[in-house]
Amino acid sequence: MPMPTIVAGPPRFTSPRWPVPEERRLVTVLFVDIVGSTALVERLDPEDVRALQRAYFDTVAGVLRRWHGVVEKYVGDAVMALFGARRSDGFDAYRAVRAALEIQGALDRRPPPGAPRLRVRAGVATGEALVDLAAARDGGHGVASGSVITTAARLQEYAPPGGVALCAATHRATVGLVEQRHVPPVALTGKASPVDVWHATGAARPAPPRHEGPLIGRRRELAAARDLIARAVRERSPRWLSLVGPAGSGRSRLLHELTRTVRTVDGTPVRWCVAHCPPYPQPLACVADLVRGLAGLRAGEPPATVRRRLTALTDLLPGAAVTDAVGALEALLAAPGGGGAARGAEVAREALLGLAARQPVLVAVDDLDRAAVALHRFLRRLFAAATARSLPLVVLALHRPGWADELPGAGDRRHRLAVPPLRPVESGRLLRHLLGPAAGPAVVARLLPLVGGNPGRAAAYAASLDATQPVPEEVRREVDARLDRLDGAPRAVLMAAATVAVGVTAPMVERLLDWAAGRAAPVLRALAATGLLVGRPDGRYLVADAAVREVAYARLPRAARAVFARRAGRPAQPPAPVVATAARVAPAPVRATRVPPVPAPTRAATPRLAGTSRLAGSSPLAGGFRLASVPTAWGAAGPPPGPGGRGAAGPLAARVPDTPGAAVRPVPAGAGPVRAGPPVAPTRRGGAGRVVELREWAAGRDQARRPGPPGPGRARHRPRRERKAGTGTGGGVGRHLPHDPS
Repeated sequence: MPMPTIVAGPPRFTSPRWPVPEERRLVTVLFVDIVGSTALVERLDPEDVRALQRAYFDTVAGVLRRWHGVVEKYVGDAVMALFGARRSDGFDAYRAVRAALEIQGALDRRPPPGAPRLRVRAGVATGEALVDLAAARDGGHGVASGSVITTAARLQEYAPPGGVALCAATHRATVGLVEQRHVPPVALTGKASPVDVWHATGAARPAPPRHEGPLIGRRRELAAARDLIARAVRERSPRWLSLVGPAGSGRSRLLHELTRTVRTVDGTPVRWCVAHCPPYPQPLACVADLVRGLAGLRAGEPPATVRRRLTALTDLLPGAAVTDAVGALEALLAAPGGGGAARGAEVAREALLGLAARQPVLVAVDDLDRAAVALHRFLRRLFAAATARSLPLVVLALHRPGWADELPGAGDRRHRLAVPPLRPVESGRLLRHLLGPAAGPAVVARLLPLVGGNPGRAAAYAASLDATQPVPEEVRREVDARLDRLDGAPRAVLMAAATVAVGVTAPMVERLLDWAAGRAAPVLRALAATGLLVGRPDGRYLVADAAVREVAYARLPRAARAVFARRAGRPAQPPAPVVATAARVAPAPVRATRVPPVPAPTRAATPRLAGTSRLAGSSPLAGGFRLASVPTAWGAAGPPPGPGGRGAAGPLAARVPDTPGAAVRPVPAGAGPVRAGPPVAPTRRGGAGRVVELREWAAGRDQARRPGPPGPGRARHRPRRERKAGTGTGGGVGRHLPHDPS
């Protein structure tokens, strides 16, 4: 099998302009190769081989363009494509797998003239790569560099003829969206250990998400939605209710609670019809799901049962021909994107209106911003007809804030209900529920700024405490899509601001990006208006979302980070992975820990100082400082016991503060217990167990709070109010620690 050749050009960051020519991006690579191509070419004339290749490449390229993939190169009879190279929508892996599944069918429908049937294998891998943004177009050789490219090429060798092999990251990104089965691990060339592999078998039907655990917050939104539904039923006046919130905000959970609790209104039973839009659905797929729910059909029902239940729906139609109506509904269920689906949608609309004439009907569509134009037209016509007939019908549309569900003439019948972020106390309750009793309050406190009141992020961080990725994959995909929706100038300012932990001003941004004076101020104000930046009284702007700042910083190549650091007048930081979660930081707020000498940092699977802290590294943290890694080799047992339970004596002791971003100070052995106080100036030397010097330390020192009594043994001397905020038998959650200026 021909291997791809990655062409690397010279560094381009001597005088960077924006967009930065290269970015470290999370991409999905699709590698397709013909089965038995060597034997096939041996039997054909060279001119026939050229004709075969042209037909094959045209067919594959057509499928890739339909799923917004970029052809990186043609190598012999192999095709390599990238998804998410220039712009990500959060579903790059899904699009790559769907394209891989369709390629074989497209070749079967369009066989090359005079050649036997072609069979292909496909491998799909997801991972980080350095992407040349200027060359990310069809035929742009050397677009991406990284091990993910070789992994995709190796994976396709283990796919069955006509099949698709997936790596573990692609599997996780497409669970619930693609039908797949796990196969035994395989040994890929160059990999130190066997690699888990899944085989994709087809697209999965969208299923409603599972919701477990208590509902935290959202009581006000739930009550408001109930009132609107009750008004529509009592007044027999249709209502259009939009539940608006970003991904992971809890829109689906709110809909689940509504369907569970609103079964009757004033003793009158209501009928729910719910559909969930998958990414890139067929035009009328959600209407087909509404019909299945209305008829009570399940997956795998025999054709006779389907026809019998569809026939029962014709009782709701006013004088329609039963045979024609059932045939139209069957065509809709069989091919929601086919030519006969439009007639089936008309029958479905009349069936819903007929049902609304008998009892209140609630039609809910989740993720409506993903839907095609045909579904929007269906819902608008359904609502207009219900309004004309004064029927008790409610349309619930769930979508993200940036999408507008236009409804001309709705007037006071249209309502928009925002799903705001959870309050910090509610986010803390949710994290404690997700993490369980094993996680201490300090872990919850450090995760709060990263969660940002988003329940979906809380679940992602709680599930990835022991993962190697610094940022959970779900959060990375969501933030990548959010960044790529920005235009050039706002994106440039946001990513430049991510490199300065204490915030940026307009002159500072212009110096970082080499812009003319006066260009940055309106962009900063526009980003603040959208909520991506937050302004401070001193005129500085900070990235409002900690996860956005982490991902934006991670996408900058090391050379770009060095250039920005030089222009900001800071020393260049050594490269280190961007950090995101503090799961492995000890739960005690302030204590002295003795670190035994080790040759290199080691990682252990325990959340108590077992390995390098995920609040350590050279990236900007939620608190505004950068900490050096603190290596340990203690493992799950924690630090070795010492006098007073504070750890055995060792050559180095490190202060581990509870406040995110506070400095960690190396302390010589025998220096006595470490007490809380103002931030201590970090050392200039960087390395294991030491702190990299940062200019922002001065701001933290000047704005530090008055220190309180430290340590477990002094808790009784603190006021009762501070004692109640303590963690276990130790001190408080950081009230007596240095204040974070950012």
